[in-house]
Amino acid sequence: MLQPILFALLLLAAFGLFAWQVQKIRANILVGRDRDASGHAAERFTKTLLVAFGQQKMFKRLTPAFLHLIVYVGFIVINVEVIEIIIDGLFGTHRFLRFLGPVYSALMATNEVLAALVLIAVAAFWWRRNHNPPLRRFTGPELRMWPKLDANIILYIEVALMLALFFMNSADIRLHQMEGKELPGAFPVSHFLANLLPATSVATLEVMERAAWWVHITGILLFLNYLPSSKHFHIILAFPNVWYSRLVPQGQFSNVESITHEVKAMMDPSYAVPAPATNPDGSAVAPTPFGAKDVEDLPWTALMNSYSCTECGRCTSVCPANLTGKLLSPRKIIMDTRDRVEEKYNSPLIFHPNVYGEEAKHEPVTDLMSATLLRGKVTPEELWACTTCNACVESCPVNINPLESIIEMRRFLVLEESAAPNSLNVMFSNIENNGAPWAFSPSDRLNWADELYAAEKATV
Repeated sequence: MLQPILFALLLLAAFGLFAWQVQKIRANILVGRDRDASGHAAERFTKTLLVAFGQQKMFKRLTPAFLHLIVYVGFIVINVEVIEIIIDGLFGTHRFLRFLGPVYSALMATNEVLAALVLIAVAAFWWRRNHNPPLRRFTGPELRMWPKLDANIILYIEVALMLALFFMNSADIRLHQMEGKELPGAFPVSHFLANLLPATSVATLEVMERAAWWVHITGILLFLNYLPSSKHFHIILAFPNVWYSRLVPQGQFSNVESITHEVKAMMDPSYAVPAPATNPDGSAVAPTPFGAKDVEDLPWTALMNSYSCTECGRCTSVCPANLTGKLLSPRKIIMDTRDRVEEKYNSPLIFHPNVYGEEAKHEPVTDLMSATLLRGKVTPEELWACTTCNACVESCPVNINPLESIIEMRRFLVLEESAAPNSLNVMFSNIENNGAPWAFSPSDRLNWADELYAAEKATV
């Protein structure tokens, strides 16, 4: 009975730690501005089914899409065996799902084939990332050090988990053979590998099988708790991120409500500007800044975007500004946002690790916290390089919208700091004085037609 007790404690600790980490991330996401993302359930369900579950956007590039599909389907199917392992671990059974008979054999055979294909796909992914020179979208200043190491760590973990699975099944098959029995289920790859195991005693095989069993399930639980600290958390967040993605047409900008009221009042003197919002105690709600200076000025969906980023670089690889050598990298904008949230609301160097999310706002400000997303991590030069073409938004496989964050930080520069580039300031002055972006008096707008009028008059 010792194994079930130990396994139950391991399971409880692993899922408890994972839930704690998820709660921290949820709290960090919710420090962003409120945004109503409810309604349109049918449209959101269709989009989630196609983009998140169906991997629709991945297939714009067939080679990585096929490799990713293998890993994706393999991850789903292999979870069937994980469920069986958990049941066996808790109740002291062995191959609990074997009562399914032919269905069990089909599942195990599919599982083995997919596990072998996953090893091949992972090797291909490793080569694409690390072969000299790697693909262009796997380079860049934002992919140095930890992001580069993180991408490789996850590949090594997947290889280790698949090898432990094969070793566990192979040792179990060989053990049954030595006992004159047949292991329930079909294991085409492990049957082949079982013949390569050295001749040994039943006791040794039992130790080998149990050791591989523990390594496999412990590795999965460690992997589960590694996810929240990794870009691979997208395997969980991709689904809610797509569900809550914006449904408006690409390129449609959001309006600033307070400015909208002012414009309406200017256009229509009878328009009644709504009264300022108040707190429950009757005090006036502090006005929100125009645009975004730091992460809490962005909508919460933008912060969820940052935690959902796969760092695949598809956005940056199609960005015309980046392709022409400018500093802008949409991937870097998203990664900087996530890093800033972690830096300000999650780091134990700043506050007690059990205090996070909204509670962290009340902690003493340090030099690190006094920095901001804008200028602290993202420079105005990066922001003004954006052409707002939406190529990054269209290319993201999990519907991340880097453009929204760029526009919000631009708004802050213009409306709060009057820090627009000189060319834009000239345009703003022209609009204010002439009612158009050009430096011509409104009375001269039809001068271009004078020659047409003279020519027409001459022909009459």
